[in-house]
Amino acid sequence: MKIFADYHTHTIYSHGKGTIQDNVDAAIEKGLKEIGISDHGFRHLLYGVKRKNLSKMREEIDAINASTDKIKVKLGMELNIMGLDGRLDIDDENLKKLDIVLAGYHFGALPYKVSDCFKIHGNNFLARYFPTVDRKVRVINTDAVVAAIYNNNIDILTHPGAKANIDTKEVAKAAKERGTALEINSSHGYLTVEYIKVAMKEGVKFVISSDAHRPEDVANVQKGIQRAMKADLSVEQIINAK
Repeated sequence: MKIFADYHTHTIYSHGKGTIQDNVDAAIEKGLKEIGISDHGFRHLLYGVKRKNLSKMREEIDAINASTDKIKVKLGMELNIMGLDGRLDIDDENLKKLDIVLAGYHFGALPYKVSDCFKIHGNNFLARYFPTVDRKVRVINTDAVVAAIYNNNIDILTHPGAKANIDTKEVAKAAKERGTALEINSSHGYLTVEYIKVAMKEGVKFVISSDAHRPEDVANVQKGIQRAMKADLSVEQIINAK
């Protein structure tokens, strides 16, 4: 199995350690044909991209693409699922600037509604200590993620299950219908082997990513490949493999 693209990498525009060019140079050195620059959505309290910087990122990437035919660079963003309705933290104007849309659940993102903050963040925190809450919030999390998939054009759902317990089968069904790929994240450990086995039965597509926060970690996807192989996932179901 060979990975030809890494669509989930971070830069200094959120909490990565390298520039866009640093990540691109690392990707070229490692033989990638495509790379995604996918920093955190605007409403991540600690690491969100500043709104004023998105146009600057677009200009940087356009200039890089115009200067080389060695690689295709895509501007993405790892958007945050903000509430039970599946709303993401981006407006239509800024969405048009992106080439690829990633989305996931993060504790650091501030929901638009106070009630969603308690229902999602609060219950996920309590679920660490109380099994009954965990069972309850699993339904809440699943409903929010499924709503996000149906109500937005999401290319990649990042690290499903890593930050919040979900029903992988229900999420995979929605992702299959909407053409959203589920990420096998080489950094977080999700999807797990068992979750891959559950999801692959629904015919959904997958993507293997590094979630690199340093240029040297771009294309470091061996752990993701290992989990995919343990699950007997076919190359045909992985959008960035051949």
